[in-house]
Amino acid sequence: MQLIHPDPEDFALTDVLSALGNPIRLEVVRRLNQGEHLNCTTALPHMPQSTASHHWRVLRESGLLQQTREGRVITMTLRKADIDKRFPGLLDAVVAPKGQAL
Repeated sequence: MQLIHPDPEDFALTDVLSALGNPIRLEVVRRLNQGEHLNCTTALPHMPQSTASHHWRVLRESGLLQQTREGRVITMTLRKADIDKRFPGLLDAVVAPKGQAL
């Protein structure tokens, strides 16, 4: 199965905000933004695979996540540069720790 990623010019603000509106997906984005290296198995180990796959699809299709297949493992990378180019400052504002002023 090929993983399809949108081009940055096709990112929709509503899709990005909707993806980030889920606390599980927001936490994954925060972890990736802090430099954690995650794959589909390690990111949400206690979640059923079908539920985790749904979260990955939403993040990937919104443009927030780049998934790369490496053998049987799919690694995830935050598309920070692409998001920042399309929506400057949005990601930093949303993933900032609670109570931290920008």
